[in-house]
Amino acid sequence: MASATLRAKQAPLKDSYRKDPSSAVVTLKSSGTLDSSSITCKLSTGAAVKEAQSKVAGLHPYAGGDDPSITGELCSGDMLLEALVACAGVTLKAVATALSIPIKSGTVRAEGDLDFKGTMGIDRDAPVGFTEIRLGFELQLEDGVELEEEKVEKLGKLTERYCVVLQTIAKKPSLSR
Repeated sequence: MASATLRAKQAPLKDSYRKDPSSAVVTLKSSGTLDSSSITCKLSTGAAVKEAQSKVAGLHPYAGGDDPSITGELCSGDMLLEALVACAGVTLKAVATALSIPIKSGTVRAEGDLDFKGTMGIDRDAPVGFTEIRLGFELQLEDGVELEEEKVEKLGKLTERYCVVLQTIAKKPSLSR
């Protein structure tokens, strides 16, 4: 029976999280690269995911899921961070293009902290979902180009303003069921 199998898989994890609450906290990460050829962001993924015909959502290993490097399954938290990286990268490239900022290359990174005590129902006071998300950019401009600080600030502010995924996370939308 599937429910018994899942319970058996999750039981040692739950015990571990009860004994050592800090063992339930994990930081998920995603990154992508930018280049000068187009307004795109190439996501970095594991080998199993690259070979898959489609992405498959599954439980995170901290919730009893299988090793994603073997199954190619991603937890929805991984996918959320990927969506954030992709959207922020594409938005930054579009804004940079509009502002005539020649980006040669770059990296977009997102990290998010999850506490699986909440997700696994072990601690009702523990949050379910990300408690913190960090988004960062490392950019290299075309050779010989220097940028005034105010233009860098404008690039950051407009990227934040127009990134759909970032704004969706920041300004919790109303949901209907």
